[in-house]
Amino acid sequence: MLDTVSVAASDPDREQPFADLGLKPDEYERIKEILGRRPTSSELAMYSVMWSEHCSYKSSKVHLKQFGEIPQETKAGRMLAGIGENAGVIDVGNGWAVTFKIESHNHPSYVEPYQGAATGVGGIVRDILAMGARPVAVMDPLRFGALDAADTRRVLPGVVSGVGGYGNCLGLPNIGGEVVFDSSYAGNPLVNALCVGVLKHEDLHLAKASGEGNKVIMYGARTGGDGIGGASILASDTFESTGPTKRPAVQVGDPFMEKLLIECTLELFQAGIVAGIQDFGAAGISCATSELAAAGDGGMHVELSGVPLRDSTLAPEEILMSESQERMMAVVEPADEARFMEICAKWDVEAVTIGTVTGTGRLVIDWNGETIVDVDPRTVAHDGPTYERPYARPEWQDGLQADGAEALPRPSVAELKDLMLQMVASPNLADKSWVTDQYDRYVRGNTVLSQPSDSGMIRIDEENGTGVALATDCNGRYAKLDPFTGAQLALAEAYRNVATGGATPLAVSDCLNFGSPEDPDVMWQFAEACRGLKEACLTLGVPVTGGNVSLYNSTAGTPILPTPVVAVLGLIEDVAKRTASAWSAAGQRVLLLGTTREELSGSEWAHVVHGHLGGLPPKVDLAAEMSLASLLAEGSALDAGVITSAHDLSDGGLSQALVEASLRNMVGVSVDVSEVAGGDPFLALFAESTARALVTVEESDLSAFLAMAAKHGVPVTDLGVTGGDDLVVTAGGEPVLTAGLLELRATWTATIPAAMA
Repeated sequence: MLDTVSVAASDPDREQPFADLGLKPDEYERIKEILGRRPTSSELAMYSVMWSEHCSYKSSKVHLKQFGEIPQETKAGRMLAGIGENAGVIDVGNGWAVTFKIESHNHPSYVEPYQGAATGVGGIVRDILAMGARPVAVMDPLRFGALDAADTRRVLPGVVSGVGGYGNCLGLPNIGGEVVFDSSYAGNPLVNALCVGVLKHEDLHLAKASGEGNKVIMYGARTGGDGIGGASILASDTFESTGPTKRPAVQVGDPFMEKLLIECTLELFQAGIVAGIQDFGAAGISCATSELAAAGDGGMHVELSGVPLRDSTLAPEEILMSESQERMMAVVEPADEARFMEICAKWDVEAVTIGTVTGTGRLVIDWNGETIVDVDPRTVAHDGPTYERPYARPEWQDGLQADGAEALPRPSVAELKDLMLQMVASPNLADKSWVTDQYDRYVRGNTVLSQPSDSGMIRIDEENGTGVALATDCNGRYAKLDPFTGAQLALAEAYRNVATGGATPLAVSDCLNFGSPEDPDVMWQFAEACRGLKEACLTLGVPVTGGNVSLYNSTAGTPILPTPVVAVLGLIEDVAKRTASAWSAAGQRVLLLGTTREELSGSEWAHVVHGHLGGLPPKVDLAAEMSLASLLAEGSALDAGVITSAHDLSDGGLSQALVEASLRNMVGVSVDVSEVAGGDPFLALFAESTARALVTVEESDLSAFLAMAAKHGVPVTDLGVTGGDDLVVTAGGEPVLTAGLLELRATWTATIPAAMA
């Protein structure tokens, strides 16, 4: 018998499978208290997915609220939409705005790598579309277990194929991201997806259902049994060590349907007939109906039996929980309903009116004429439990920080060439072309910078050349050593990477990936990372526009490295004034900006050579980061015209920057490091101090640049000159190492293809 509201009121003692749906006993009791009765099976399905960790942020929102304390004004624009919307929107001038957001699809990508990653891309693209914007580019920060692990060879190719396959079919360039390997991600790969979109101010749309009598239209793909409880419940629990066993909970994507949906939606916006809109992501119809109603006038009536199905056997509870992809929900005035349907038909996108906005303040859902849901939508969408999870500094943290890498054995000068080769061949520093070559980076014709540049850059105004740059970064080892500092270092690196391209950083989106919130150690890491990120954003003047939290990234009780991925968006007035990440000609002066200190803890050197993690991460100097960014922006402008290339220094230190900048265009370099790190060649090459960049200038511009750097208070060390077929390092005239570019390239490019073979 159908479990209707009247039935639920008449048999209050019926046992219900709330625990199987991820609800705790006290949460179930709270639902009954809200309703004044037990929930129907359909209401139970809705509450279970909407009150899941993934959808309700019940363990994290007490810490996330501090991001709202950051002033919303930015250096070169202002927030048009922020936290709480589908994505943040930033005014970038001349009537233009950009919207961007980063989210996770971690657990589904372990269970079914291709579809998990593909639907992660599809979901973030629809978030951007729902703001009224045309999606213009994507990025993909990825984390995997050890490169030589058997499961990495299963997960990595599938994830990369899913990201590339979906994005390429949509015609969206993939302009950046990361690929990081660490054994802690075995069983818990991190698949974070970012999308950026462009819109005019007047095109901004919000997710709300207002206007009594307005129609609720569902359009896009049909609803199937895939993804039931997928992102919502699957991402709200830990995995056991027994391997992937939850394939039915992973969504299945159709990028060609999504492409039609994008173009159809943009035409609907252009026609001016969309009063409110929401994409279908985690929690499916449960999310779209409750969030639209809660954000509007508070009332909606839906006839669920009108939902187009791929599987006619689905029960109403399954329809409400299904996370089938490529679906949207719009609120439309009755006079515009026919025109809405006409545009959908033009694009071969199925559309059905399934409901009406009401003034009752209730979300009522019927199934074949019988009421199966009658709730206050706010209790579903916004009144989920809030947990102040216990947290405390781990007992092992002091011991970890006391075990610094400074005491590890160091190589002699004679061993530095072999060390350089060993480092560039290590998985995290090796060439990632095996991954990025599977992505289309230049489709649509507006890509200005992409992999392996420090940041991606897209032209958004073809008339005046305005563009935006984006970078994502995080070093999980740093975050484990000190999560407060680690989050700030992630922000600082992304901020610096945007600046090296010549853009001015404006705003932040974050994807906070951590272990189980039920572990006090993990919750302390999370709380510290949030606190660190907030304070750094305040100092740098960049607001958090939104983001995502992914918890329960643990397998068999072992959490991942805390990984607060930070995305920074920057504005460049004219993309023609961008700065390349590598030199392309001989005879240019090579300059090191910033100060190098003895900072080796958490470094790639300690990790690769010694398998060591301990000590304190590099010092954060946000004032120095701001000065460096200002210098890079001024020095890259064509009217100043002095910086010919700029590359940030981060993982692998100066050594890695020299290698990457030389190999990009196969132009060598000769440098003297006697004035870096007190003249210690090893520290000069492999320390990972922050607020540093490697730049080149023409000999004739050297004096002008030095004066510019002095004005900004940025230390400069003249290292040498570009040219030749080798990377040559000396110290005070004494040879340190000479490495041929062909040898370096062969070593750098071999690692990942060999592992994947």
